[in-house]
Amino acid sequence: MHVLDQTTPERFVAGFFTTFTEEVLRGGDPGETVDRYYTPDIVQIADGITIDRERLVAHLKPVRKNLLAFRFEVHEAVADGNRVAARFTIHATMRKRALATEVHLFGELAPDGRFRRTHQITRTLPDHQTGHSGQ
Repeated sequence: MHVLDQTTPERFVAGFFTTFTEEVLRGGDPGETVDRYYTPDIVQIADGITIDRERLVAHLKPVRKNLLAFRFEVHEAVADGNRVAARFTIHATMRKRALATEVHLFGELAPDGRFRRTHQITRTLPDHQTGHSGQ
């Protein structure tokens, strides 16, 4: 049985990124956190930039330092076998500003539910779409 057989694609995406981000913010070893959510051979391509496991681990330090609050709003998601596609918005309150980022994600999962490959296209939404005043 595959992890996507146990829930809806929308719930999987929201749950995956919410629990991953919560764990990142709690602290602990960033490599261990990444390894619980991504396979060791992870390749994430975000806006044309390739990120491997080491770069993903390195990315967690500034996230921990700057992210104060967040939520993921999944607009739509579909799954087929071990593949998932989703469109969602990350609403984030950072130390210096609030922002919302729209994400279009295409991913391949390992049987245990960890991401093996992802391709993402993102865009920062204008202030009127973030729900924040821009201050």
